[in-house]
Amino acid sequence: MKRLSVLFVLIAATAAAQDAAPWRARWISVPDSPVQEYGVYHFRRTFEVAAKPASFPVRVTADNRYVLYVNGERVGFGPARGDLNHWRYETYDIAPQLKAGKNVLAALVWNAGADGPIAQNTHQTGFLLAGDGVDTGSGWKCIRNEAYKPEPVTREIMPYGYYAAGPGDRVDGSRYPWGWERPDFDDSAWKTPAAGTPGGPRDMRDSPSRWMLIARPIPPMEMTPERLARVRKASEAEVGAGFPAKRAPVRVAARAKATLLLDQNHLTTAFPELTVSGGKGATVTVGYAEALFAPGSSAKGNRDEVEGKRFLGYQDVFIADGGAQRTFRPLWWRTYRYVQLTVETQDEPLTIDDFTGVYTGYPFVKKARFDAGSAELQKILEVGFRTARLCAHESYMDCPYYEQLQYAGDTRIQALVSLYTTGDGRLVRNAIEQLDSSRTPEGATYSRAPSRLQQYIPPFSLWWIGMVHDYWMYQQDPNFVKEMLPGVRSVLAFFAARQNQDGSLGKMPWWNFVDWAKEWRNGVPPVDADGASALLDLQLLLGYQWAARMEEALGYKPLGQQYAADAARLKAAIPARYWDADRRMYADTPSKKQFSQHAQALAVLAGLIEGEAARGLINRAADDKSITQCTIYFRHYLHSALTAAGAGDRYLDMLGEWRAQLGRGMTTWAEMPEPSRSDCHAWGASPNYELFRTVLGIDSAAPGFTKVAVRPFLGKLEKVEGSIPHPQGEIAVRLARKGAGVEASVTLPASVTGEFIWDGQKRTLNPGRNVLTF
Repeated sequence: MKRLSVLFVLIAATAAAQDAAPWRARWISVPDSPVQEYGVYHFRRTFEVAAKPASFPVRVTADNRYVLYVNGERVGFGPARGDLNHWRYETYDIAPQLKAGKNVLAALVWNAGADGPIAQNTHQTGFLLAGDGVDTGSGWKCIRNEAYKPEPVTREIMPYGYYAAGPGDRVDGSRYPWGWERPDFDDSAWKTPAAGTPGGPRDMRDSPSRWMLIARPIPPMEMTPERLARVRKASEAEVGAGFPAKRAPVRVAARAKATLLLDQNHLTTAFPELTVSGGKGATVTVGYAEALFAPGSSAKGNRDEVEGKRFLGYQDVFIADGGAQRTFRPLWWRTYRYVQLTVETQDEPLTIDDFTGVYTGYPFVKKARFDAGSAELQKILEVGFRTARLCAHESYMDCPYYEQLQYAGDTRIQALVSLYTTGDGRLVRNAIEQLDSSRTPEGATYSRAPSRLQQYIPPFSLWWIGMVHDYWMYQQDPNFVKEMLPGVRSVLAFFAARQNQDGSLGKMPWWNFVDWAKEWRNGVPPVDADGASALLDLQLLLGYQWAARMEEALGYKPLGQQYAADAARLKAAIPARYWDADRRMYADTPSKKQFSQHAQALAVLAGLIEGEAARGLINRAADDKSITQCTIYFRHYLHSALTAAGAGDRYLDMLGEWRAQLGRGMTTWAEMPEPSRSDCHAWGASPNYELFRTVLGIDSAAPGFTKVAVRPFLGKLEKVEGSIPHPQGEIAVRLARKGAGVEASVTLPASVTGEFIWDGQKRTLNPGRNVLTF
């Protein structure tokens, strides 16, 4: 038996070594082209197969991006965003697109250059494809597409706020190699590519290239055709009936300037597709906007209204070559509710044959249900799910229009929405890994990852620990959580190095953003001269508490005990430093000059105050307009504190900001109260978690969701029912008031138990259906 065990180990080690060997395929690029500047390139490989194969897998990646075609058919795009130490590749089975005889692989590859998206990491332009007999190398041909130039996003068209999502495209149709992706295209004049290092998996010995490759951990993005709804304005154009809701021609005469304002009726993220005929030399500018602006200001007003407003937004430009049915599609998807088409023709008239879009985003499928007989709450859930979807692609992102960056603070709320609404934890896990990979030697994570620019928000490193803890509680994946514990330890070590003797924090480096409160400069709460801040201490306390639980269960128990002791020390220090007996609140600093809802909410969530005292504190904080108010982002923590303190019946009355946004014609939730830069920030989708967590009362009571706690707060509702997905099925709850009590039906998956809590009374919940009366 011992010999067999040794033999098995040797076989396994040999297999692992083979898996970690370099690929035969080499990274290729176009000779004599800049490898780090903006550029768009095409690669082709013609090959033959004797018969249509049953399977033909290929592994594909590029720097920055690629679109892969097989015999003229688009089969996929990527790579999913990552960093150079975790560069993604995709695997496609292209057998369905192949045929007996001649076939062609074709790839569009581009590098967005120095002004590219901040979320896009890069080493240098390159393309890599590994497949039987078609590996990238000398058998391929290539060319640089000189039709493309970046279309800058200037202050003239984007005057308000930080923009980080990359340039638009300017494409000269007269220089475009139309049909380059099809088998019958003549590529005889194309170049042989320059061959670089071989590709290979991340864990191989002595990686020959800077790109350390890992398989894409998330599914392909959804690609669903969708049409814009209506024309809101048109000048100097003959618009066909039904356009743009259906395909119909739009004709623009020679020597004319036409403008069309199109409305999707709701915000979307999509690849727009413009098809034109004729109009040689005509310039078509396609602008994209979330909303229109009042003249001379950043005010948007009601998003449904267009009269008297101006269009501002980034844009793409297409110069027609006069050919028929020319289709322009930008390299990257765009975010828009409104699209403005501006056409300037030369000596020939131009026909817009069609303008449509292909929605793209992470393929979340909504599984949660909620019905309280309220059209308003259903609308809040609808808008929230759209917001969450538009902010989820190959990573979560704060906003799809302005930044497309995965910030830890935003992502923690987005992850909870995803888990409660869809049960799909893959993008959550991906986000946790990407933020973990960004840690500095000191231990702090980037504020956002992936990112090619460093930015640190120390409190966001603590929210990352919260994400790991949330994932542990709601998903059944303990081995992954265990793999993240070294990162958790590093983050806490970063903070420990900056703690005073009593556990409170001293001066902190970088940007200590907490919320976009109007009283706080750049979102940073008040600090005393020595750096003391209740908001930072309270978030560190939560970090220690989460880490202690995970270490005790999965990691090194003595370290878990040490974290619990660190938490206890800080828990004792915070009231001594910040509690104000006269105001009966926690002050923001020891000088006790400023107070905020934020400090009271975090004090409740960290367990500094409990029972009736906690309920009194959070009620005072919710009612006191003289203290700093939570904005849309941090309302999640205020609402969670209300629930934790037993004041959750107030929740439905706390949704005034969301009701106001519906009244302003919003179809997604804004970044902050008006005036808001971004109209789509998924931290505002917190009701898609809270309506299930607070009103229906469903929460995890043990790691892996193996136990359930149902503690509902109906507010003024008479009845409500709904369900959320669970790793083992579904949790369904039905509630109806019965006098001063409630009648409840709770259905749990097999082997899952729990507890129902109502007005201080507790009842056991068993697998299957439970009927309870209080």
